[in-house]
Amino acid sequence: MRKSARSVVFALILGLALSGPAIAQQLRIGYVDMKVVLDNAPQVIAGRAKLDQEFRSRNDSIEMDEMRADSLEMRLQQADMTDDSRLQMERELRELRRNVSRRKEDLRDELSFRRTEEVQRLEAQINVAVQEIARRNGYDLIVSSPVIYASPDLDITGLILEQLEIEYEADQLELGND
Repeated sequence: MRKSARSVVFALILGLALSGPAIAQQLRIGYVDMKVVLDNAPQVIAGRAKLDQEFRSRNDSIEMDEMRADSLEMRLQQADMTDDSRLQMERELRELRRNVSRRKEDLRDELSFRRTEEVQRLEAQINVAVQEIARRNGYDLIVSSPVIYASPDLDITGLILEQLEIEYEADQLELGND
């Protein structure tokens, strides 16, 4: 009985292996490198610019305080102040460095959160673009990264980026931001 069960399993595996190429030839498969899409889609680039604008003043303020701290540190290295003045300046420098560090971390966290928000907002638009390209070009299956391997012949990332560019330009015309 065991020998016949092995034979049946072997026959099934052999049958699937031999019919696999015939099935694969009938399917049209495409691959999308989502990292490339998320790095180069015009919607993402515009979102990055928007975030940069949104957080620029806070970042500039932090940079100004860092320069002020550097200036205080240089001033402390000079030996022309009283012990009380030195202690007060050292305390001010420590507080300033702590404040800068805390604000940098807060800014980094908030920026990371907002980037994730922007990507999630664009995810639906990217999925619609992928579906549109798949339908228009007769694809049966589209896979996205990460995958272990995808032949460059299957890569339709460029088509997706072109579609997103068309949609972005249409959105800009609609908004009057040409």
